[in-house]
Amino acid sequence: MIFVEVDRRRCSKSTIHPDTFNKMKNKILILGDILTLLIVTLIGFATHGETTISFMPRMLTTFIPLLIGWFLLAPWFGLFNPTPTQPPPFSKGKWGRWRVATEGAKVGLAMLFAGPLAVVLRRLILNAPIIPIFAVVLSATSALGMMVWRIIYLILYQVNSTNQVSH
Repeated sequence: MIFVEVDRRRCSKSTIHPDTFNKMKNKILILGDILTLLIVTLIGFATHGETTISFMPRMLTTFIPLLIGWFLLAPWFGLFNPTPTQPPPFSKGKWGRWRVATEGAKVGLAMLFAGPLAVVLRRLILNAPIIPIFAVVLSATSALGMMVWRIIYLILYQVNSTNQVSH
């Protein structure tokens, strides 16, 4: 992660302007989301003993629909809005805890719909029946993974926010 220090009087090569960092936030979220869903997919296949390269096409039939479902629905839940005007996520008092709780709820709600959508897309790719328990497990494990990643992001965002000097 890049931690930002802003000095309004002078800028050095190691200093990143806050506007530049704000633009980077969505890129960081998107990259983290992709990596998280990839890790969750790999763990899922590993629990079934399917980790060899021969299972890569089948992994992609789960991973790609999951990405599509997530990136179609997550923006509707405001999950790519870094909300820099709100209090830091882990600040003292009810607002910091509330923000973490609402972010977690939004991630869970988005994945509640993205997981089944991914299963339907996967069904279309594989021309295989939909197994309801697979949709539940895919949604739950993906939501858990995304919640962990998003909490890590919020912690890093808070550390960066405390290191910044506002304009």
